[in-house]
Amino acid sequence: MRILAFLTALSLGASSALAAEEPSGCDKFKWPIHNERAALTAQGRAKLASGSEQAALPPAAITLALVAPADAKLPTPPERAPKDGTFAGFTGIKAPKAGLYTVSLSSSAWVDVVQDGHLLKPVAFSGATDCDGIRKTMKYELSAQPVVLQVSGAKDNWLSIAILPAQ
Repeated sequence: MRILAFLTALSLGASSALAAEEPSGCDKFKWPIHNERAALTAQGRAKLASGSEQAALPPAAITLALVAPADAKLPTPPERAPKDGTFAGFTGIKAPKAGLYTVSLSSSAWVDVVQDGHLLKPVAFSGATDCDGIRKTMKYELSAQPVVLQVSGAKDNWLSIAILPAQ
């Protein structure tokens, strides 16, 4: 009986620990997400095909069409291998201004930001489930060089992305 109680407590503790890793609700992000969420849910987002080039950072969020990982032809191998049945894609930005930016996604996916042939590490990361329109946001320090934003591991064949100057 004691063993059963111990195993039950152990499994409840593990469930609680997993839930603690995935906060739920829009108020659980580490910084305000109002601008990012508004951009990701705005009407009239530009729809881009995977592999498209942009002359500058888009003034609003985009919706990027995604394809099977084998068809995506990502310029750089993703840092995390995509699972079977997921989607991937990328877009290039020719001339971003140097600065700190948030890269925010409407739903769960892996993001690789590549500049000068190097994968950039985010300066900060925040995510939460159960927040309509936004799943995660990361901050990146970008230089004034072309950048490639790669997405992989997405469950849907499209994804809204906002790249905005950090507040």
